[in-house]
Amino acid sequence: MNRTAPRTVPLLPFHVTEHFPEVADLARPTTLLYPRAGAPSVHDSSMGGPLLWPADEPWLFCEAADHYRPLRQPVETVGPFGVALTPVLQLYARDVPDLPMPAGTDLLQVLWCPLLHPPQHAPLPVLRWQRTGDIVMGPLLEEPPMPWEYDEECVPRPCFVHPTRATEYPGRDLPLDLRDSVEQRSKQLEDVVGLSYWDAAVATQTKVGGYPGWTQEPDWPVCCCGRQMEHLLTIHSREPSFGNPWLPEEDRLGEGPMWRRPVSPEVESSIGPGTGMSLGDMGGVYVFVCPQCPSSYEHRYDCS
Repeated sequence: MNRTAPRTVPLLPFHVTEHFPEVADLARPTTLLYPRAGAPSVHDSSMGGPLLWPADEPWLFCEAADHYRPLRQPVETVGPFGVALTPVLQLYARDVPDLPMPAGTDLLQVLWCPLLHPPQHAPLPVLRWQRTGDIVMGPLLEEPPMPWEYDEECVPRPCFVHPTRATEYPGRDLPLDLRDSVEQRSKQLEDVVGLSYWDAAVATQTKVGGYPGWTQEPDWPVCCCGRQMEHLLTIHSREPSFGNPWLPEEDRLGEGPMWRRPVSPEVESSIGPGTGMSLGDMGGVYVFVCPQCPSSYEHRYDCS
């Protein structure tokens, strides 16, 4: 059985561009990752799983002087020792062909400090682009160091991912001159079919590419070269479940329109509460890169 096989996004009762033709040119491809609890190996694309890491390469630590654990009483900074970074995401190019990879690399690893960092009061992600051929030739790290202090809600449980291609349209990124027109027709459509433009346009979940599923107003970073960065991926607390049209067909049961069917009980424990994280009020971390500056990346964070 292919543990990272793609899922099937249900057909909706309307096609976005038929009712909202003005957004057709704003379509963006996305790869929905659909993390599901499991026991991935270093050779799998995964979330919260072990990373392919050379045994002779030092692990990464966060030495920030002001990172903190919010539930510590009293709240205080953590130190004076560095905190080992936590594996968050590992994606092989073979599994996510739409993931933009710097020349000569075929593996993306995302780690972060499992404590909160001002000013966004969120984890601090670190990106590593790797060439697997340079790693598998030697011994691999078997047991990475564990952080001696961490916020449990910033540590994802081990999950296989199921990269699934889809198309998104702007949610909060919709140009202001289109919002009123789209909103009016969206309400009319929702009254008829029970689904709005905003439900169908953009997925608020862990994914590669597409649009950020902002819960606050958009905040796109600008690179030092002056160019607006592009959305690389989202790491989110939420995953689609009951009532969400992005819940894949394989995870549903019952009768009636597929997009309305509830989640199957046998996979519910694998879905909820998603990756086991709760970033703030079930928020997300959005990672951006600059295509002109391969080593440059930034992140943003928001929540409800």
